[in-house]
Amino acid sequence: MNQEMIISLSSLFIITSFTNVLATLKTIMIAKKIMNPVYLIVFVDAAIFASVLTKVVGATGIYFTLAYALGRTFGVFLGGRLEDRLGLGIIEVDLFLNEGRKSTDIAQRLREEGYTVNHFLTRGNMGEKRQQVEVIMKRKEYKIFRKILSEKGVENPTLKIKSISKIEGKITVSSL
Repeated sequence: MNQEMIISLSSLFIITSFTNVLATLKTIMIAKKIMNPVYLIVFVDAAIFASVLTKVVGATGIYFTLAYALGRTFGVFLGGRLEDRLGLGIIEVDLFLNEGRKSTDIAQRLREEGYTVNHFLTRGNMGEKRQQVEVIMKRKEYKIFRKILSEKGVENPTLKIKSISKIEGKITVSSL
């Protein structure tokens, strides 16, 4: 294998990884109904794919096929990591606590951060009274919620976290 072939295989791997990062983000954005960037992503991905495909199909041997397959696999991995960092979407977090004072303090602290919070009495597994704090926030701001729990001395609480596709009305989903 000569230096030119190694450069070609490396380039193919990098380009294919990049296009799969785009494809992974595109899929996630479509699932979360964030459509505007998807059109540009699809165009760029298709243009690159068409040029890469001619290189892979025209190549002899398995090296280009392996570089392409490994690039796609690595691209999915990178795309998932990038999406975790971006934290796209909106979530509803339900916190369940037995301690009324702590739940009230947490609800108030979340309100001070600018979130819309519901706080109410509910019944647990065996019908026992417990407090529920419900807040809707951007997924990337979940770390703020965890920080507040830590500040209030709440470790390993019972949480229910749901993805939300649409919000209407007077709900604040972002911190001040």
